[in-house]
Amino acid sequence: MSGFSNSNRGLSSKRLYVAIAAWLVLVLIGGFCTWYGWFGPGNENRQQAAEATPTIETPTPTVEAAAVQPTLTPTAAAAHPTAPPKEGEGEEEEVFGYGIAVHGIVGDADYTMGQVESLGLGWVKQQLRWAHFESGPGQMDWSGFDWVVEAANKRGIKVMFSVVDAPQWARPSYSDENPEGAPPDDLSLFTDFLGRLVDRYRGRIHAIEIWNEQNLDREWDTAEGVNAERYVEMLRLAYQTIKSRDPNIIVISGALSPVGATATDPNNPSRIIYVDDFDYFDQMIAAGFLNYCDCVGAHHNGINMPPNVAWDEGYNDPTAQFRGPFDNPDHSWSFKSTLWGYHDRIVAAGSDKPLCVTEFGWASAEGLGGYPPGFEFALDNTLEEQAQWDVEAFQLMRQWGFVRLAFLWNLDFANKCGRDPTDPNAPYSLLDFDGVARPAYGAVGAMEKP
Repeated sequence: MSGFSNSNRGLSSKRLYVAIAAWLVLVLIGGFCTWYGWFGPGNENRQQAAEATPTIETPTPTVEAAAVQPTLTPTAAAAHPTAPPKEGEGEEEEVFGYGIAVHGIVGDADYTMGQVESLGLGWVKQQLRWAHFESGPGQMDWSGFDWVVEAANKRGIKVMFSVVDAPQWARPSYSDENPEGAPPDDLSLFTDFLGRLVDRYRGRIHAIEIWNEQNLDREWDTAEGVNAERYVEMLRLAYQTIKSRDPNIIVISGALSPVGATATDPNNPSRIIYVDDFDYFDQMIAAGFLNYCDCVGAHHNGINMPPNVAWDEGYNDPTAQFRGPFDNPDHSWSFKSTLWGYHDRIVAAGSDKPLCVTEFGWASAEGLGGYPPGFEFALDNTLEEQAQWDVEAFQLMRQWGFVRLAFLWNLDFANKCGRDPTDPNAPYSLLDFDGVARPAYGAVGAMEKP
């Protein structure tokens, strides 16, 4: 036993020396490679890039945000980022965003986003009716919106939420027999809601529109009626709240309804029920609204005039059943005149803020078996005209250069809202009651999107 140990001890020592020598050679080679990789010729930029890489800390969620967080699937949970990107970081800013409004909280959100992807559109608009989903303070049902955001993010589609309509518990001072959309009495309740919205989807939503058509009492149903100064105060508080949490979110002012007149309540002449959109726009400018948005919201739903025709160019369709634009010409009938009217006012105010057209499109009742009351113009537009004018409007807005985002109204409301031909949203839909694509679907999908 001892003889065997002595005879092999020398051999073991030699093997040890060889192993040590090999290790030293590897260390020297590794050190040289490291030196050459970092300090060799042509690598100055690599050193600078490494030194400039920021360290991102994971934010600690607030107790309030954690309290309303639902149980998510692993896929949904993994979608939450550790921190929002810093302002100006990330991908190059797009020149013009192509979008469409969806009813994503009904049906399969992933299937809906697949349709948006097939159209080649990079943005979706989802309306968020606050009153419908927060039955009591802090009792918010986020589930449908979670899946919209997850499905869109999975496909690289950007999300714009349009937030409207305060819950009844947030506006106890005024409740008529048929309450419609209204702001809260205390605007801090709205900013609290927006804060929770941004905290929940930080880094995964990309724009928020603050209210909708606030120059109508249908959307601003208060005891005093519509009021531009009060709206701008809401916008100011909303802008500050959103930007303090995620500076990369595009804040869009609420788009006005193009109406060519102002009217008061017949039973209360001091209460304004709607205001000419150009007059209301001027009132918002006077109240400083351009300081509290990144993009100016705008709407126009085409009526029965092509998108390239101004209201005063003498256009006439002798076959039209709806005669408003031809017998009573006004800027409010014209897509082109309305958008240029807003833009000219912005420029005159010394600003270069772009428009975000959060709703546009042409209605066609063809094939629906009826039409909504008051929407007789939908009888004048064929499906082929709808397709042609939807595409032409996208192209014009990009060419004009002052539109940042454009959302076509709408993808799928016809087959998700009761299959009702009298639903005002149905004639604009790119899908019919059975979910079959109308001609505009193919035209928008085939449209070049530079």
